[in-house]
Amino acid sequence: MPDAFSSPDVAQKTHAHSPASAYDQQDVQFAAAFEILNKGIAEHAFPAAAVAVTHHGKLVVLKAAGRFTYEPGSPEVTAGTIFDLASVSKVVATTGMAMILYERGLLDLEAPVVALFPEFIGSGRSQVDPRRKEVTVHMLLAHSSGLPAYEKLFQRASNREDLLSLAFATGLTADPGTRAEYSDIGFIVLGAVLERIADESLDHFCQREIFGPLGMTHTTFNPPTAWRSSIPPTSRGDNSRDRIIQGEVQDGNACVMGGVAGHAGVFSSGTDLAIFANVMLNEGRPLVRPETLKLFTKRESSPTGTSRALGWDTPSFPSQSGPSQSGKHFSANSFGHLGYTGTSLWIDPERQLSIALLTNRTWPDCSNQEIKKLRPIFHDTIVEALDIEAPR
Repeated sequence: MPDAFSSPDVAQKTHAHSPASAYDQQDVQFAAAFEILNKGIAEHAFPAAAVAVTHHGKLVVLKAAGRFTYEPGSPEVTAGTIFDLASVSKVVATTGMAMILYERGLLDLEAPVVALFPEFIGSGRSQVDPRRKEVTVHMLLAHSSGLPAYEKLFQRASNREDLLSLAFATGLTADPGTRAEYSDIGFIVLGAVLERIADESLDHFCQREIFGPLGMTHTTFNPPTAWRSSIPPTSRGDNSRDRIIQGEVQDGNACVMGGVAGHAGVFSSGTDLAIFANVMLNEGRPLVRPETLKLFTKRESSPTGTSRALGWDTPSFPSQSGPSQSGKHFSANSFGHLGYTGTSLWIDPERQLSIALLTNRTWPDCSNQEIKKLRPIFHDTIVEALDIEAPR
């Protein structure tokens, strides 16, 4: 592949789609926001953090803080540090691929999944569920297919084919279209559907059609060994991997799938996510047409109460569980996504604003949830520092 595998510590060249650098005053203007990150590190919410903020086509924040782990001698994080995006992969890669295929007339959003994968209907009297015929690609993207949120399929699979077979056989927990439930299983199935339509693997398609053309030179599935020293570890190990997980995908299902899956697997830097967000703020151009992006980022009208768009999420209403992870200032037309490892990307077309926050909050294990309290406050502080007037 092209220069996608150059050293991430080398300064990234300016690309046609890169936001203009304008962060020379960031330490003064965003001091309060950076203090929140430093406090999070001190209180062990996460050991490493990197943030990139774009506003009206300018990169106004590019900042890194902390170390790879909590050990004093651990490497310091830099602007070139690369993070496991976890479920942010769903929008940067999988949804991006879906938008492109849709725009080319190759993807029918209302096509039943069984039309592309007959095995999705199940086999054997105990597995056949007639409701599965109703599941469409649209429902997979909108997390309304009825498939469950998560299953540890990696505990029963030894390779990609085994895991895909298990994903296709996973039982529905609700009637299709009646309940919105965020589903990794649904996106595993979606990734396979898109690969069959394109007749190409997800990683190859995204490198040729998204990462390469946009100049995202530090974004990839399965980062090469040379990148390892620029990637913070995400875990001390799991049930199937008795080793420090660094430079390989943290998600167990994606790992068994060879690091390339519809729900997880992409690694990227704050700088590259700023490029991707800048393109989204340019109404999707040159990746897709404005009307395509609008279709995919508009909140679904059903099921009742959903915050989901097609692939993307939108700001949720404050609830007993806390505020929206986007904070209180992002407009209703905003869209974004979170990642299990402590990553997030939020984009507000009305304010012409994007915030990419990357951490490895899963180190040394996945029990720490403090980022859920910190992230919305951090977003609010960034917006307030920009003194952006709320859209009327």
